[in-house]
Amino acid sequence: MNRPATVEGDEEPDGRRIRGERRRAEIIAATLHVIERDGVSGVTHRAVAREAGVPASSATYYFATLDDLLVAALTETVEEYIRQLREIIDSGRDQLESLAHVIADCSGPGRLRSLAEQELSLLAVRRPALRPVARRWRETVAAIARRYTDDDLVVRALVSTADGLCASLLLEDDPPAERDVVAILRHTLHLA
Repeated sequence: MNRPATVEGDEEPDGRRIRGERRRAEIIAATLHVIERDGVSGVTHRAVAREAGVPASSATYYFATLDDLLVAALTETVEEYIRQLREIIDSGRDQLESLAHVIADCSGPGRLRSLAEQELSLLAVRRPALRPVARRWRETVAAIARRYTDDDLVVRALVSTADGLCASLLLEDDPPAERDVVAILRHTLHLA
């Protein structure tokens, strides 16, 4: 049976490509699990491959360097936070309250993932390859702040406050409730 020719750019689903994307996603998820359990220092191609249940060569095939692997893991967490934030905002909830909800989740069900993201973001100080991804969350927070003020100093203060809250919530035995996080963010923006 002859297959119809495809128009350039209009590819038919390729089983190998789909399996490859799935394998790549499994390796990224395994990387995050290793970071959640052992910290960034526990990430090696072998450790990640073992966690994913794939040959070590698969981890190096999809991610040639550890930086490639760490960038992919940080991208996954940042994109997930941004997706959650957009979903809440799209539901009609106030943007600042939505941000507070995502931040407050750092100390609850999302604690381990938040811990991994914090470690990866801090590692960006030493590893420039991670910096553009680490900045994406901050840019999203800044965009929210700009909906309330055009004062660049206040925008920077809100970004710093959000970052600080995410880190401090991981350290607290009794983290603040979401309404308290909203109050802190409103105070930073000089809102009543």
